[in-house]
Amino acid sequence: QVQLVESGGGLVQAGGSLTLSCAASGRAFSSAVMGWFRQAPGKERVFVSIISWRGGSTGYADSVKGRFTISRDNAKNTVFLQMNSLKPEDTAVYYCAAGSSWTIQPKDIDYWGKGTLVTVSS
Repeated sequence: QVQLVESGGGLVQAGGSLTLSCAASGRAFSSAVMGWFRQAPGKERVFVSIISWRGGSTGYADSVKGRFTISRDNAKNTVFLQMNSLKPEDTAVYYCAAGSSWTIQPKDIDYWGKGTLVTVSS
C-alpha cells in the first residue's frame, strides 16, 4: 500500500518555474515506479513523466521533454517534478502516481495522489 500527497502547485507566469513534490508513505515506495500525470479542464488524464524505483531510468511526454525533470529521494520517500519554461498549456491538475510496473497508461496505475493545481498565466 502506498499513500501519495502532492504539493507545490500554484499560479505562475509563462516562462516561470515550479517544483512539485510527492510525499509517499508505505513500505512499497522504494521499490515502486513513480510518475506524474496531468489533467487539464475537460480533458483526459495524460502521462507527463516516469522514474524507475532506483531513479536510473526516466521518461517524459514529448510535450514536456527538455523542460521538466523528474527525480526521487528514496531516503525521504519523495518524488519531485521540476518544471521550467512553463507554458499556459501546462495548466492542469498534476497527479502523483505509483505502481509496480513501468507504464504510462493511467488505467494501469496502482496508486494516485489527490492532485495539485498548476496554473500558468500568459
